[in-house]
Amino acid sequence: MNKKKSKNTTNTIALNKKARHQYNLEDKLECGMALQGWEVKSIRSGKINISESYVTIEKGEAFLIGSTIQPLNQASSHVVCDSTRKRKLLLKQRELDKLIGSVERQGYSLIATAMYWKANWVKLEIYLGKGKHEHDKRDSVKDRDWARDKERMMKHKV
Repeated sequence: MNKKKSKNTTNTIALNKKARHQYNLEDKLECGMALQGWEVKSIRSGKINISESYVTIEKGEAFLIGSTIQPLNQASSHVVCDSTRKRKLLLKQRELDKLIGSVERQGYSLIATAMYWKANWVKLEIYLGKGKHEHDKRDSVKDRDWARDKERMMKHKV
């Protein structure tokens, strides 16, 4: 009998669920991250939080700030671990130029929405977005509730 390891079917590592509620998200980008070895091991075990994270641009480079990667005890005994350090994002110069222009001239924010595996590489999904006002958030909730109720009505009629 061959026993196969049960593999995780989803590639998603972490999500930022509050981002869609707090921002109008427009342009999506996928980027890599410069990580240390202990960080990759901790990410594999699911000890990451990106709900409070955002992206800043400093000296022509993009950095992820506010993400927390909790170190594993057995993997990081000989390394000094900073769980909230800023991590460099790996983007092409053309993508960086577009982001710099949008953030500095048009007032956009860069929001990290998801982290996932792509062929053994950790990828980060970031969006260009503008913050919602309180009345915009209420409108989003009303639209979502109406769409759900409409689906229920259509389901019961058929």
